[in-house]
Amino acid sequence: MRVAVVLALASAVVYGASDFLGGLASRRTSVFGVVALSQLAGLVALVALLPWLGGPATAADLWTGAAAGLAGAAGLLIFFRALARGVMSVVAPVTAVTAAAVPVLVGTLGGERIGPWATAGIVLALAAVVLVSAEGGLAALRGARPASLTPALVAGAAFGLFFVLLDRTSQDAGLTPLVAARLASVTLVAAVALTSGQSLRPNRAALPLVLVSGIGDMTANALFLLATQTGGQLAITGVLASLYPVSTVVLAQVVLRERLVPAQLAGLVSAGAAVVLITLPG
Repeated sequence: MRVAVVLALASAVVYGASDFLGGLASRRTSVFGVVALSQLAGLVALVALLPWLGGPATAADLWTGAAAGLAGAAGLLIFFRALARGVMSVVAPVTAVTAAAVPVLVGTLGGERIGPWATAGIVLALAAVVLVSAEGGLAALRGARPASLTPALVAGAAFGLFFVLLDRTSQDAGLTPLVAARLASVTLVAAVALTSGQSLRPNRAALPLVLVSGIGDMTANALFLLATQTGGQLAITGVLASLYPVSTVVLAQVVLRERLVPAQLAGLVSAGAAVVLITLPG
């Protein structure tokens, strides 16, 4: 279980760093270009690793992986549209906490037994996700309109479903289901971009950021999948992986010198306390 916790936390760190780099790239070029090319870069990196980390996947593993990829890509597209039309300080935390809550709900309904310390840690982690993502402070969340919450909830549910579906693949399959996931997600993003007339060609200035972001995102996917395959409970691995906004916020503070609001500082402290509680025995 400890190994699964470490892997899930590592996936959160890498997810957050990848999102940070992807966000920087999106400031310089087409968002669809960033998403499509980064996912292709991750796919190439994954195929290169399959001889060592792949496994004999069944048809069910591949279909489940493809469904996970479609859920993740759909969540990403809805999330970007929600950010473009809504208030970022509302959309981001609502999406993040929903993505964290879905695996917890599915895991507990599926009969996973979680100790009192881990339960307290999960609750604190959910609060931490909201706080860390609240760039505009809690006042922005209190003033949110229901219409702005719906797409954020849908995007978060799609991200959470991505975690749930990956957890359903067999242990023997290794990282092979991620190939189906990435092929499906790339196809969906490219189809939406082409039908809506969006550019898929990022400029050269953003290219290094896009490539590193894509490889990082795939690495994070692999770490999460390995966490589930090493005996990690979905309710715990899912909520730990969903702490990715922590590393994004920390990188923004260190690299871009962005100031943290009090709610975000409280979220960072809560995230640390949540991890400690989850790792306690019993």
